[in-house]
Amino acid sequence: MPEPVIDIGISEADRTEIAEGLARLLADSYTLYLKTHNYHWNVTGPMFQTLHLMFETQYTELALAVDLIAERIRALGAPAPGSYREFDALTSIVEDVDPPDATEMIRRLVAGQEAVVRTARSVFPVVDRAHDEPTADLLTQRMQVHEKNAWMLRSLLA
Repeated sequence: MPEPVIDIGISEADRTEIAEGLARLLADSYTLYLKTHNYHWNVTGPMFQTLHLMFETQYTELALAVDLIAERIRALGAPAPGSYREFDALTSIVEDVDPPDATEMIRRLVAGQEAVVRTARSVFPVVDRAHDEPTADLLTQRMQVHEKNAWMLRSLLA
């Protein structure tokens, strides 16, 4: 049985390009989720309680966000990536190869938060061209969250 035609006022080519950008955003968000959750489990030191709770707040928010991003990809008619292999191929966030101390965790999470913002921002040209307001709204919300998180994390390094 053929797939039903999607007629939401956005061309198939634009929907595909937007979904590809959102797939990168999903991969970055999920990778940052894993990194943040890992740091929540493994942080130690004098700032343990503060960081443990902050990291939990951030990974919980990311867990909800990945669902919103994946659902938008599906609404545009594309499959959402959902495996470590796919995320690894799409993400711009570097995986840890060493166990960082608390200060380095913060630095790496700042870099991860900022990477997600850059990825979200990179999708805007096609979203604007296609007049895809729902995706623009999602991107704006994600950028606000990640810019605020980066600021809060950077403040711990001052």
